[in-house]
Formats: sequence, C-alpha cells, structure tokens
Amino acid sequence: MNELVKRILDTNTPKGTASLWWLGQMGLIVKMGDTVLSVDYYATPDPSRQTEPPVPAGELEGISAFLGTHDHLDHIDHEAWRIWAKTNPMAKFVFPRKHMESVLADGISAVNALGLNDGEKIKVGDVTITAVAAAHEFLEQDPESLLYPHLQYIIEGNGVRIHHAGDTIRYEGMLGKVKACGKIDAQLLPINGRDSVRYRRNCIGNMTYQEAADFAGDCKTGLVIPGHWDMFADNSADPKEFCDYIEIKYGDKLKSIIPKVMEHIVVKG
Repeated sequence: MNELVKRILDTNTPKGTASLWWLGQMGLIVKMGDTVLSVDYYATPDPSRQTEPPVPAGELEGISAFLGTHDHLDHIDHEAWRIWAKTNPMAKFVFPRKHMESVLADGISAVNALGLNDGEKIKVGDVTITAVAAAHEFLEQDPESLLYPHLQYIIEGNGVRIHHAGDTIRYEGMLGKVKACGKIDAQLLPINGRDSVRYRRNCIGNMTYQEAADFAGDCKTGLVIPGHWDMFADNSADPKEFCDYIEIKYGDKLKSIIPKVMEHIVVKG
C-alpha cells in the first residue's frame, strides 16, 4: 500500500476532530471517524501542471467516497474516476447531478453514482454531505431540469463541519446558505480571482483573495485554508497575501494557514 495512503487510513480521529490533507489546487482528503472522503482530487499527471499528484490514482484506496464539485478536469478527473471505479468498488461518487451521464460513462455503477443539487444532502458512512450551489463564475441553472452544474459541499461528521467551496465567486444568498448549515470549523476557499487576461483565454474565475478572506470572516469560521493557487502558473495567486490580509484585518478573530501538500491538518469542532 502507498505509504501516504496508509498513513491516512491509520490516522485516528477522536470524536470532535477531523483530519485534513491538502492535495494541491482544490484537492482535499477529509477523514472523520472511519469515513474517508477525497474531494476534487486531480490525480492525472500533465505537463501543464506545476505540481505532481502526491498519490498516483492507482494507489489511492480505502476511500469511502470521491466528491467532485464540477465537471472541469482539475475537479472531476474522469481518467482517475475510471480507475477509482475499479480500485474502490464500494466507494460512492458524489457530484452535481447535471453531470450524471458523463460520470456513468466512467464505469461508475448507478448505485454508487450520487448526483446532488443545491440544498440536497446524502450520508456516506457517518458523514453528511450537503450541496450548495456555486457560481463559477456565474450562478448557472438549467432552466428545464433546474440543476446547477457547479456545487460546494458542507461535510459534517464526528462533531466537525467542513466547507469545501469548489470553484465559486460570492453571490447574493451564498453566505446565508452556508451559515444555515451551522458553525463552520474549517473552510477551503479558492483565491485565484478573475481578470480580463484570463477572460480572453476563456478561463473563468473565482473569488479574489480579499473576497475569500472576507467571506470566511463573515462566516466566522474556525480555520480558513486558501486553495486554487499552486497548480497552474497562468491561473494562480499568492496565498501569503491572503493570510496577511486576514492577519491585518481580522487579527485573532480568524485563523488561516498556507497548506503544504499532504501535511496533516487537525480540525476541532
């Protein structure tokens, strides 16, 4: 077994705690009790990447559920999902229901393909996953099916609540939806922003580092982690600016850290 994976599976998470491991970009492993979730893991090597996948797709095992926030390669990695459908046959796959057809085409069984829409929730093991619509960069909704193609997830279990924002900007009503789920103990928020240079090459954006920091401040979250800043040179941001902004504006009212890939982060509820 891969040594990093073994370390995750062997990690004890007492009641009232969760363990997190950042995988780069918006990738995150969450362990709550005996339930292990992999969220937005881009596991396929590519020459355009600045960072390599910390765990080869074929070596990631023992996962309870694989979550994808939207159907972009660095969030739902179809090549990796096809591998995980075989190597983790009992695992659930959680994603926006709008993408059901493409997920089933990866060889994932219908019983394991759990499509969600805004406001819906499911349970995996002892963990509850609630979907919140995301605006990447627009709050899109199919007018016929009323399905949203981009989601965020509130992950709750073991006495801890984690908010994984996927790719989104802040939109009217988003704060209320997140706060309605209860106190957020930790958040992973994108900070890479958006600008005309990226628009010209059809690269849609996310919250700026200031917007992400202020969203966390308004949520009164326990710990905020910046994401979506490391993997691609032409779509990045400086996480130190994010943490400096928080330190200066919020002081000890808001805690932030710059994550290191596969560093063990313990969150308390």
